[in-house]
Amino acid sequence: MMQPRNKYARVERERRFLLDQFPNNTHVVRIRRITDHYFDGTALRLRKQSEDDGPTTFKLTQKISASASGGQQGFITSMYLTEAEFRVLAPLPGNKLSKVRFSVPPFGIDVFEDTLEGLFLAEAEFDSAAAADALTLPSFISREVSADDRFTGGRLVRASRQDIKTWLLEYGISLASP
Repeated sequence: MMQPRNKYARVERERRFLLDQFPNNTHVVRIRRITDHYFDGTALRLRKQSEDDGPTTFKLTQKISASASGGQQGFITSMYLTEAEFRVLAPLPGNKLSKVRFSVPPFGIDVFEDTLEGLFLAEAEFDSAAAADALTLPSFISREVSADDRFTGGRLVRASRQDIKTWLLEYGISLASP
């Protein structure tokens, strides 16, 4: 018997927003360096996340898209790994995306590196549709892109710098120079 694809998954509710620049006068409570490895031809992501004074964590995540109201992006299943398990999976074919995430509750503000340098994306996660719908947007938010799958990690990791420039211009935003 075939098991449902989302049997062990939870609903992922998040809203994503573009920023013109990193906001001034914000209270950052946590900073994490994140490297994501998106495996070719799959919905799987391998993540290495480290903090300056904290531990490094390793996760294998599956994301299945299933958008709905209330910020629902789909289903997500995550499994924590040991560093040895991470090293076994890391050589598999795929693309890498690097960013620094600044926690400015309720947002995580991602400052992208490499090809995506100059892209600033904020996201907020929610436990319910009502909470997602009730989010009050601060002045540093430029445009909401929750329904635009081009601004998901799985798409950004395959985007060229020109793709990003073009996509941002559709929202009236210029990509900051590296």
